[in-house]
Amino acid sequence: MLERRQLKDRTHVTFVLPADTPPGPVSVVGDFNDWQPGAHPLVPREDGTRAVTVVLSGKSVHSFRYLAAGDYWFDEDHADGHDGINSRLHT
Repeated sequence: MLERRQLKDRTHVTFVLPADTPPGPVSVVGDFNDWQPGAHPLVPREDGTRAVTVVLSGKSVHSFRYLAAGDYWFDEDHADGHDGINSRLHT
């Protein structure tokens, strides 16, 4: 799930997953962090989910995927679109 908070010149995007699906550590990896695994790890929240917030500037389109333990890559079902390989996010 994606949560967004639009500010004047940037958007705060929070990437949210269930606490244990998939099990183990998960990070969001995309063009906004040069596809660096572990740059934005999801952390537990009080509501039983895990999440990470990324601040993106301006109006733009970004590609991203999730990376879980065991080199398991997966997409966001609630993304703004998909390009065949990656999830797409419009800010």
